[in-house]
Amino acid sequence: MSTFILPQRPEDVPSAFAERFNSGDPDAVRELYEPGACFVPESGTPVHGADAIAAQNAPFLALGLPVSVTPRHVHVAGDTALLLVDWEIDGTVRATATDVARRGADGYWRYLIDSPFGAGRRDA
Repeated sequence: MSTFILPQRPEDVPSAFAERFNSGDPDAVRELYEPGACFVPESGTPVHGADAIAAQNAPFLALGLPVSVTPRHVHVAGDTALLLVDWEIDGTVRATATDVARRGADGYWRYLIDSPFGAGRRDA
């Protein structure tokens, strides 16, 4: 387990992701996903589960470049939140994510659906 704090508010999920991503620790990133989470890569073909999601995040982590995130909208309905987040990896790739986070029984928010290219790539 990492020493990172899990988000207690849905609007903190993107910054928690950025902090963990920028640490370069794949296990820290993995902790932000529910066990049965779905990840939708740029290809549009979703993958499920921790190992498959880690495999999708690995090439971006391997760049060794920082990600920056700017939440555009956070819409909450009970224990579920829709997150629209502009993100960029140090000028190499940028897009707007369409993500769903859920508050677990432990009170912490994690990704249920992570669709980093949900709204498509943004022009540089």
